[in-house]
Amino acid sequence: MRRSVLACAGLLALACASAATTVPRADAQQAVIGRAAIARLGGEIVQYQRTTWHWQRVMGVRLTPTYGRVLTAMNVSDVRRAAILWRRRATSMLRTAQHPPRLAAWLCIHRYEGSWTDGGAPYYGGLQMDVSFQRTYGAWLYRHKGTADHWTPLEQIWTAVRGARTRGFWPWPNTARFCGLM
Repeated sequence: MRRSVLACAGLLALACASAATTVPRADAQQAVIGRAAIARLGGEIVQYQRTTWHWQRVMGVRLTPTYGRVLTAMNVSDVRRAAILWRRRATSMLRTAQHPPRLAAWLCIHRYEGSWTDGGAPYYGGLQMDVSFQRTYGAWLYRHKGTADHWTPLEQIWTAVRGARTRGFWPWPNTARFCGLM
């Protein structure tokens, strides 16, 4: 009987000792897993923010603010919700950017102008925009990508849309007439 009591006491002590050592180890593992998840999700958030802000700059709309939250001060579930929110914003901006106003008119003008990659000075791109037009209506793109022949067709069209908001189709007088826009 005494051996049984000693054996049980020994097993109980061993179980308590192993439980005491595994709890901090499990907490440490959870902390490492949490930091890894936040790092991965943080990378996704940065990509979604860049996509969102890129198309907002191209379309000439106000940039979505971040509200000053720091990922390292957030828990994993909050970071996961932020990643979902920014993914939705990026998807929405891309969807909006793919349907510029009067797209058919811009494609008609492009048909009579140049190639999307036309780099012949003084007019660049598929809508044949000069440098002053690019600097005025596509300043951010001009600073980051150079002349319009380095921009995507959507970026060129959105720059033209921004110009047409104030100037109409007058920068393309002949081709706009051919397309029935003036």
